[in-house]
Amino acid sequence: MVLLCAGAALAAGLTGCGDAGGLESAGPTPTAAGPVRLWPDLPPVTAPPYDYGEGETERVRGVRLPGGEVRRADPVAVVQAELAADPDQFRGEDGVYETTVRRIRECRERPAACPVLRPYYRDLTGDGREELIVAVRMEEQQTGLRVYTPKDGGLTRILADEDQVVGVQAAGRNLVVRAVSAGIPGYEYRTTWTWEPRRGAMLAASDEIVRVRSATSPPREPAPRSASPSPSPSSSPSPSASPAPSGSGSGAR
Repeated sequence: MVLLCAGAALAAGLTGCGDAGGLESAGPTPTAAGPVRLWPDLPPVTAPPYDYGEGETERVRGVRLPGGEVRRADPVAVVQAELAADPDQFRGEDGVYETTVRRIRECRERPAACPVLRPYYRDLTGDGREELIVAVRMEEQQTGLRVYTPKDGGLTRILADEDQVVGVQAAGRNLVVRAVSAGIPGYEYRTTWTWEPRRGAMLAASDEIVRVRSATSPPREPAPRSASPSPSPSSSPSPSASPAPSGSGSGAR
């Protein structure tokens, strides 16, 4: 009986066999259209693009990591070591984040005002070892995002970015950063950072603008959140690294 039903279905053009849940036609299939190249005679680009600093890596001077276990590293000490080596990376243009620099330096004396948020750990490079993920709250609702990988008994920074961040998610070996879209109410930027072994750094594999609410709805004010030096670390990443920090390391959007 089953064979007769199947044969009848095939003969009828896969329209079903009378029972609910049988095969049904999906209708006509639209004709596939391949991409069409526009302006094929455009000349090649010879001038180098503007350097936003993507893919830059740097060894963290003064931090030793015997055994390569990132959970032994104090995130506050790591950020302070980077600050000592290059104060301008947290100071911003014209010193607009001077308060952030001062608070980082005073994290031990004034832990309640320390802008270094709790660390997270995730294997982002696929080598079986965890990376250290750190966020620093800055002025103008900005967040500085840093990722460090263990290498040669120390730490190497493989990602550095600043933006008005409204959320950070770890998805597999990717970091998805949600940031405010300047001048486009109701939308946000979502950048996916992915490890690129040939470059030895995390690169922005995708960058998109996503509608998140009605364009007429006013943006929500971020809830205040006190920073702390480095509370108990967690192995599972948080859906949001910080409430609402600000303008991108690859330029304000």
